[in-house]
Amino acid sequence: MRSRLFGFLTQFFTTWVSLILFALVASTAQAAQTIVVYGDSLSAAYGIQPNTGWVALLENKLKQQNSAYKVVNASISGETTSGGLSRFNQMLKTHQPSIVVIELGANDGLRGLSLNEMQSNLNSMITKAKAKNATVMLLGMKIPPNYGIQYTQKFSAIYDDLAQKYQLSLVPFFLDGVAGNRNLVQDDGLHPAASAQPKLLENIWPKLEGLLKNNL
Repeated sequence: MRSRLFGFLTQFFTTWVSLILFALVASTAQAAQTIVVYGDSLSAAYGIQPNTGWVALLENKLKQQNSAYKVVNASISGETTSGGLSRFNQMLKTHQPSIVVIELGANDGLRGLSLNEMQSNLNSMITKAKAKNATVMLLGMKIPPNYGIQYTQKFSAIYDDLAQKYQLSLVPFFLDGVAGNRNLVQDDGLHPAASAQPKLLENIWPKLEGLLKNNL
């Protein structure tokens, strides 16, 4: 009788421990499959319906592929690299992403802010993400030539420099094929229209798809 009871308790305890370990592993795996898009109005679907933005299109694409990844859009219209850095730690804590797509810097450039500070802010976000074992993808930007050759060239070079320094996947110009096309931008001449969102996703997908496969 005592032997049977001991066997039952042993089996019960083993099963209980296994279930807890399985739950912990499953929870960790789920947290590790999060993509956070961390950008400004270009990713926050400014001026259009949220479900037509490129981030929503990315989420739909992954669902159609039965991907293990989920997408969190942590973008805020008007965000600068300074603002992004100020809430970056909280984002990492809240979402525990495995991939962070950083799309910031455009507002720094358009406002003529310090490029040294912009680079420092981006650098800090990248190192913070990597310290949490997250893979970083960088979406490069360009600004109009009326800001001067020296400023515009240095602005674009920041993304190249950081990508080389940290061996990041880089999309050289996120708005490639959209910027300057009146049929693809809103009336303000800056923000991509709903019709441009598939093109934005097309611009990043080849690089992002490779990261998804490598992180599984």
